Amino acid sequence: MGNSRFVSMQDVAREAGVSPQTVSRVANHSNAVKPATRRRVEDAMQKLGYRPNYAARALKHGHFKNIGVVLFNLTSYGNARILSGITDAAVNNDYAVTLLQIGTDLPHTLQAVVNRMKQLPVDGIIVILEHNVSDTNAYIPLPDLPVVLISEEPADHCPTVDADQYGCSIAIVDYLLSLGHSTVYHVTGPSSSRAAQSRLKGWRDALQQVGAPIPQTYIGDWNADSGYQAGLSLARDPNCTAIYAANDQMAYGIMQAYESLGKKIPRDVSIIGVDDSLVGLVPRLNLTTMRMPFEQIGQAAFDIVNRQCHGEHIPTGVKTIIPTKLIERGSIRSLE
Repeated sequence: MGNSRFVSMQDVAREAGVSPQTVSRVANHSNAVKPATRRRVEDAMQKLGYRPNYAARALKHGHFKNIGVVLFNLTSYGNARILSGITDAAVNNDYAVTLLQIGTDLPHTLQAVVNRMKQLPVDGIIVILEHNVSDTNAYIPLPDLPVVLISEEPADHCPTVDADQYGCSIAIVDYLLSLGHSTVYHVTGPSSSRAAQSRLKGWRDALQQVGAPIPQTYIGDWNADSGYQAGLSLARDPNCTAIYAANDQMAYGIMQAYESLGKKIPRDVSIIGVDDSLVGLVPRLNLTTMRMPFEQIGQAAFDIVNRQCHGEHIPTGVKTIIPTKLIERGSIRSLE
């Protein structure tokens, strides 16, 4: 039999010499099938090119065993690691993952991106909300399609999970001030990034709380080149003894700028980044950083949406916070 038409369970049953119910048990990984019979059915499936009818399975069992993930950027380090955490958790729970990448060049609403994803066979949706949308709190989820946001700010209608971006900055500034630095300069990420804006606010608030001077900020784009350009300017400021870059790529660019001008790290300046994304990429990595738990964020988001898919009520307006971790290397020195 060729593959020119849909192959049904009845076709497989006839080929294997078993009942359609036995084929269904094999397709659904039931243990109530003898090994020899299972092999015969699987051989028939392979021969005929049988593919499970997931729509029919969903009608019978109430779910597709598939989670949708919406994100703005598939290539960024943080998103890639979050996605890795989601897919690992999905595999461990016998789920598949459907991706929807949306561009950043047009305004988007949460309602619009969820409407696009709900046309696909998914049981729930995780939205990596790295950019601002206008209806974060106005959006009302469908009762039979749970939505979890990976977002710095809690939402009124959806559970949220993320690292403590704001608290990360507070900890970094407090750490540098405790080492005798009178203030901390900041190279921030793009203004379109929710994480960058949260880290910027945390940096500013931490300095204000202790009455430390608030220097001019330098706006980067997450890439090392923007850090390098900021570093060339910062290296000429005699008051700059400590720099907090909003990610490791920009921090590394700053380090390269200083070294290009004959300066040494940390003798001439202390530098700290965020995310710990350069391990294995940069030899003899010397950058102190605040590690972001991206994989754990993805795993936690999957756990929440999976529990909702199975009928558990998860409170909204509350954020699940995954802690960050300071990784001390050799780019920081004490002035005391």
